[in-house]
Amino acid sequence: MKHFLIASLLAGAMALPAAAADYTIIAPANPGGGWDQTARSLQTVLQEDGISKRVQVQNVPGAGGTIGLAQFASQQKGNPNALIVGGYVMVGAILTNKAPVTLKEVTPIARLTGEYEVIVVPASSEIQNIGQLIEKLKTDPGSVSWGGGSAGGTDHITAGLIAKAAGVDPTKINYIAYSGGGEALASILGAQVTAGISSYGEFESQVKAGTVRLLAISSEAKIEGIEAPTLKESGLDVVIQNWRMVAAPPGLTPEQEKAVSADVEKLAKSAKWQETLKTKGWMDTYLAGDAFKEQLAKDTASTEAILKDIGLVK
Repeated sequence: MKHFLIASLLAGAMALPAAAADYTIIAPANPGGGWDQTARSLQTVLQEDGISKRVQVQNVPGAGGTIGLAQFASQQKGNPNALIVGGYVMVGAILTNKAPVTLKEVTPIARLTGEYEVIVVPASSEIQNIGQLIEKLKTDPGSVSWGGGSAGGTDHITAGLIAKAAGVDPTKINYIAYSGGGEALASILGAQVTAGISSYGEFESQVKAGTVRLLAISSEAKIEGIEAPTLKESGLDVVIQNWRMVAAPPGLTPEQEKAVSADVEKLAKSAKWQETLKTKGWMDTYLAGDAFKEQLAKDTASTEAILKDIGLVK
């Protein structure tokens, strides 16, 4: 009877579902930015959907996310309860900062969201379409000033890719880097630069108000609700998105990686996450597992090539 009771208890224990994991999510940036917002949105949905009982967010800002990445890779090795948020900007920052720790030192889990880049000009500009801007660029590359975010970031890379696709030497581009979106926008609205580059969300209200003219978008195909041709449709073979991802530390067992991936997949497919994407104006570009790892390797290689072309990486 005693043996039967122990066997029954063991069988019951084995049938119980695994306890929800507690997570600590590193946002390698200051509070309020895109990576911080992504981390806190993950925190909310993981907890509210019961995927995790307790989720903490820690901010470790600096050097395009590379400081947080280095700390995460060394301090959280083998810890299946730690996650880090990152994105495409981090790929460029690793290269331009010659960071000792790269994304090869973590375990990529999934790409979650993405924003495509758009090219705009002030409404007062004589440039009516992307073709006219490219003609001006071909005639005299230095006469076209591009206003966007930090040097080596997604906006700068996009300008370099456009120049390269148009047959213009990318080292000749006249790119003006601004530390904040507000500063960049003021220079575009004040016609201090020829064109502006950023994600669509940065310019949406100005596009709707008619204070800037939308010339093109960097998506593979047209986006519903965005009245602009793609760069590809305009004869420029450029597709680029400023994506955000979540990764686990190095040194996880295959079982641990599988469990983390399952939690992130539950989150990505949940109604609450889809609602969050709509509220934030983020696009769902979920890509997980080996498919994401392959895409990450491609993005890293193409980014390194264009940063070398621009002259930011030797």
